[in-house]
Amino acid sequence: MNIDYGRLIDDLADAAREAGEAILDVVSRGFDVESKHDSSPVTEADRAAELVILAALAQAAPGVPVIAEEEVAAGRIPAHGDIYFLVDPLDGTKEFVRGGHDYTVNIGLIESGSPTLGVVFAPATGRLHGGWVGSGAWLDDGAGRKSIATRSRGETITAVASKSHLNQATIDYLEAAVGTCGYVSVGSSLKFCIVAEGGADIYPRAAPTSEWDTAAGHAVLLAAGGLVDGPDGSPLQYGKPAFLNRAFVATSGWKPLRLDAFLEDFAGGGDLPQGV
Repeated sequence: MNIDYGRLIDDLADAAREAGEAILDVVSRGFDVESKHDSSPVTEADRAAELVILAALAQAAPGVPVIAEEEVAAGRIPAHGDIYFLVDPLDGTKEFVRGGHDYTVNIGLIESGSPTLGVVFAPATGRLHGGWVGSGAWLDDGAGRKSIATRSRGETITAVASKSHLNQATIDYLEAAVGTCGYVSVGSSLKFCIVAEGGADIYPRAAPTSEWDTAAGHAVLLAAGGLVDGPDGSPLQYGKPAFLNRAFVATSGWKPLRLDAFLEDFAGGGDLPQGV
């Protein structure tokens, strides 16, 4: 399949912004909160944003399957080969429901098990991150796109951690992996973007997530010079059973301590995936 990546990332950026407008429209009207089978919250905004993205991708990349969170929850999973989109229309729903700003629209392209292109849009702030692996990453904060890149690891390490899902296993892993470190706390896939911008050095997740939670941010971070490893220390791959990531560690480009033995020691079976 011939893909015009430059045009596609522009189309994805437009789709993410349009989905963000749909989310903000729901916010202005008010909304109810429902619970899915895994007890995670879902709102009208999740569904409205996903409909926008599905329509946009059908125009931008006809024939490329789209695996989207709410479609999967409804039992609609398209057949797919090596190339497909992973979509989380509203990542950080818990923050969204609480009235926070740390929620995002996420669209990632997967090819042969790896993310190659993605966009992460924060509707509440208007900040849009994009990345095309091999061609670089950028941030558009309303003043046009500017290139971003990870920073070199220094003596002082800063970790980025989840507002909703920071567990003891993650804290213990960081102590073992890097020792004493500072923390930046933020919700949703923005954690990948903070590392991609050079605002932090490491983002570990010692609990399960769904692949649509990570694909877009993973692409941005790879494009910016970072790494995302699975628990066994190899690059995090996509297309796993049930679209499930057991755990991962993202860094600014250096190889971290492996997480698998550590999970056996500290994390047990982990929690159900509920976003990043």
